[in-house]
Amino acid sequence: MASLNVGNLGDYLREQRRNAKLSLRQLADAAGVSNPYLSQIERGLRKPSAEVLQQVAKALRISAETLYVRAGILDAERDRDEVETRAVILADPTLTEAQKQALLQIYESFRKENGFETVRESPADDGRTDIPEPGGDAGPQQTAS
Repeated sequence: MASLNVGNLGDYLREQRRNAKLSLRQLADAAGVSNPYLSQIERGLRKPSAEVLQQVAKALRISAETLYVRAGILDAERDRDEVETRAVILADPTLTEAQKQALLQIYESFRKENGFETVRESPADDGRTDIPEPGGDAGPQQTAS
């Protein structure tokens, strides 16, 4: 089977999984996906949906936005600054979840004030973005305030 253009994502996921000291099976169980499917993602043979990426990100305790960019779901050039800023905030182990959310809200309010759209969030996803499946109707963009 020919490799899709998701090798960068697979390499990144493998690196993050190893940094978390998780086996492929442990990560698959934690993310709620099958072991063979996760293996295919890591080898660049499958392109996962935004939902699967969000589950994997949650299991690895990393930013889903970073995975979305690597998978080509978010436009890396347009969203790079926002994604990187949010990823750094979410990855900081010295902050509590409440502090992370407060910082993200302040950051988003400044972006909105300066005329930049922020990535729409779902209130139940702990600050990770809610990205619709390609071809789906996302509806109007909303920002947290």
